[in-house]
Amino acid sequence: MHSLGQANLSSPHSKPAQEAALGHRSRVAFTVNGQTVDIVVDNRMTLLDALRETLKLTGTKKGCDHGQCGACTVLVEGRRINACLSLVVMHEGDAVTTIEGLGEPGGLHSMQDAFLRHDGFQCGYCTPGQICSAVAVLEEIKAGIPSHVTGDLEAPVVFNVDELRERMSGNLCRCGAYSNIMDAILEVAGERA
Repeated sequence: MHSLGQANLSSPHSKPAQEAALGHRSRVAFTVNGQTVDIVVDNRMTLLDALRETLKLTGTKKGCDHGQCGACTVLVEGRRINACLSLVVMHEGDAVTTIEGLGEPGGLHSMQDAFLRHDGFQCGYCTPGQICSAVAVLEEIKAGIPSHVTGDLEAPVVFNVDELRERMSGNLCRCGAYSNIMDAILEVAGERA
């Protein structure tokens, strides 16, 4: 006689049977740019590849694919991460924001608008990651999260150019638009002060 637990294991509709059928794949449900997403992915798939290849959100760029350039920066639960270094299966239930979720034509995010006004890009390849990182940097400073250059870890974080440069150092621009990127971030920071 089968117990209830054993009967559930043999049913093709039971959760263990469904998980076994997936093998090296997993079902992941999370929110991307305010929309709920439920996808089945290879367990080895990065968040970056899920965004670009599965969800067709190609604003997030694949640069080095090693977490060194910042082109793939997105916001997860409001914090910036390199999407190329994070497996999508790690983000069950998370809220992910890509460059497409920050604003849209006719309703740009203030950082996107500032990048346009200050010509904070040349080729534009790194720009989505730069903008996502810049949005998060201002929130980090506002929250008092120290960086490597923060002098006093016990005192409130002082907003200055050194803090911005240090915090943005993980986002590389091969065109060298750094001064314009800084001007754009400083403008948005001034508007929020």
